[in-house]
Amino acid sequence: MKITGFTIIRNAIKYDYPVVEAISSILPVCDEFVVAVGNSEDGTLDLIKSIKSDKIRIIETTWDDSLRKDGRVLAIETDKALAAVSDDTTWAFYIQSDEIVHEKYHQAIKDAMLAYKDDFSIEGLLFKYTHFYGSYKYVADSRKWYRNEIRIIRHTKKVVSYRDAQGFRKKDNTKLKVKAIDAYIYHYGWVKPPIKMTEKVRGLSYFWHTDQELDEQQPANEAFDYSGIDSLTLFEGTHPKVILPRIERMNWAFDFDIQQKKYSLKNRVLMQFEKLTGWRIGEYKNYKMI
Repeated sequence: MKITGFTIIRNAIKYDYPVVEAISSILPVCDEFVVAVGNSEDGTLDLIKSIKSDKIRIIETTWDDSLRKDGRVLAIETDKALAAVSDDTTWAFYIQSDEIVHEKYHQAIKDAMLAYKDDFSIEGLLFKYTHFYGSYKYVADSRKWYRNEIRIIRHTKKVVSYRDAQGFRKKDNTKLKVKAIDAYIYHYGWVKPPIKMTEKVRGLSYFWHTDQELDEQQPANEAFDYSGIDSLTLFEGTHPKVILPRIERMNWAFDFDIQQKKYSLKNRVLMQFEKLTGWRIGEYKNYKMI
């Protein structure tokens, strides 16, 4: 069984992406790792080269900045990385540049890949998600945050990145058949210094919106306002070891009253129903659970 990790990255330093931590968090369960480094305005390529591992293989790519609809360029770049995965790979393990896997889940992940490696009805493995917001002590817990996503796919060359690279589907657009595993992805994409958050939001939203829409939604010279979030709860676990130095360097303050819930009446009812039953009405699922 061979496991290959893969990811894409561009302007990691400019937008303060924890990509080194992301890659490092799953290197122990990978036999090789493909990093597609896009044309950047900073030292992103040197940053990736600085990771001390002979497992890493870098491909350099050029992003098409003319693609400013639905984040499609992210899927195109992800497909470039996936295409570079070695032919003899059993499982391809995708990690985005702001996602990190806690080392406590490594064994469960390896066990799942081993358990299903010969069951070809299983086309992917589904992870649960923890979304951090504002700081490393708060977790977003409202309905607008996705709870699950595919991050490990069987390497058949019949799978492509879907829409804006959040998940995967087959080339004929059918959903992958997946098994849920007892492991989480920790998503740190909404934890940055407020001014860096503004830069990241504008840089990423460029591939969804016009310049006018960007200026209306997030003015360039204004620090990101974290207080507009609808609901947060306190994080009660431990963070992955690879992110601890970044947490120690945190130099901004963000506090939130977790009793405060900014829900519409409809969402308040739906959230109460979800808490009672565990069922999220209308939840988007880009996969078929088996």
